[in-house]
Amino acid sequence: MNVIFFAIVAIAFLVAGARQIAWDGAGEMAPMEALGAAMIKAAEGSVTLAIGLIGVMALFLGLMKVAEAGGLLVIIARTVRPLMVRLFPEVPADHPAMGAIILNMSANALGLGNAATPFGIRAMQELDRLNPAKGTASNAMVLFLAINTSSVTLLPTGVIALRAAAGSADPAGIVPTTLVATICSTAVAILSAKLLQRFVAPPVPTAAETPAPEEVLPDFAEGGAGETALEPDAAAALEGGSGAYPLWVSVLALGAIAGFVPLTVLYGREIAPWIIPGLMVGLLSFGVARRVRIYERFVEGAADGFRVAVRIIPYLVAILVAVGMFRASGALEMLIGPLGAATSLVGLPAEALPMALLRPLSGSGAYGVLASILQDPAIGPDSYTGYLVSTIQGSTETTFYVLAVYFGAVGIRRLRHAIPAALAADAAGIAGAVAITWALFG
Repeated sequence: MNVIFFAIVAIAFLVAGARQIAWDGAGEMAPMEALGAAMIKAAEGSVTLAIGLIGVMALFLGLMKVAEAGGLLVIIARTVRPLMVRLFPEVPADHPAMGAIILNMSANALGLGNAATPFGIRAMQELDRLNPAKGTASNAMVLFLAINTSSVTLLPTGVIALRAAAGSADPAGIVPTTLVATICSTAVAILSAKLLQRFVAPPVPTAAETPAPEEVLPDFAEGGAGETALEPDAAAALEGGSGAYPLWVSVLALGAIAGFVPLTVLYGREIAPWIIPGLMVGLLSFGVARRVRIYERFVEGAADGFRVAVRIIPYLVAILVAVGMFRASGALEMLIGPLGAATSLVGLPAEALPMALLRPLSGSGAYGVLASILQDPAIGPDSYTGYLVSTIQGSTETTFYVLAVYFGAVGIRRLRHAIPAALAADAAGIAGAVAITWALFG
């Protein structure tokens, strides 16, 4: 991200400087003057955006804390365990790795980045215990990584919060589009990982184990949110002792999700207004039924949301100022113009290209680009482009960062087919986002 940040600023300065030298005095403002004004405006706008984001983040993380305290993660884990055992045949059903994998995916599905990251790192550590070739990614590691960068998302809470803060009349309208896009990306992740492992040399067992480096947990700067204390039930599931529901329950749940997809395509606009009110009533009712002290848990989660919203202000200032400079200098138009003419023919407008290109590289960068697009009066959160970039943000992951953090936590140096599988999933997610957003909002 250091290189990307500096490159954006430097290119913007050079382009504006060249335009300033050639400026003939026409127009209201000189190019360098316009560049400086855009920087100040972007810095002010980033803080205003973050302030508006605080309340919405507090609301959603408060509700998610109630759900987590009630054991929703564990319920999901028990539901999908029979399917996961078949998907990861190398991992014993009662091994702690299986529990960590399931809880990571469950947390991602609910938009709980706080819980997903420690679960994911723990899963990699447990998978490394089963890995006969230390330092080389096993098939299970690659598959888990590919799924993690594309996992099915039922509730993209962070993006919904950002859309609400940007003044969207339908902030939850991306729930159906994100669900469809992540189903596409997850399917491709699984297929590509399984297919590519046949053409890549299997890991060679090592004579001695290489000690794993000290565990590193990421912060919000690149898409994570630091370590989160686990509920007792979640900790039990992590150790593989929570059991599983019968296979027919898993199949029924999967069928229900699959049946929801055509409903979102046909009635997405009608369903969307019900999502946020229904979510609050549903999760609080779930907490009451599970005898959770919902008020205390909600306040605890809301406090986490407040801290997260405040923590992202420096990142928003940095990236929004850089993006504002890039736009004001004219560099963005020079870069995107030729590419956008081609991609717009397939439903990917030029304004969305920076988001699609930056998302696999930097979570904070993509988040800042998303914020700038949603705040742009010429685009807005409820335009086709606004829905599209929101869906891309909610349905794809910071692939290279996840690769670095998860594999780095266990000292994996030989990635085998992890990058092609993850990038294939990213491409499928973007293609799925374009297709479903065009179908609903094009």
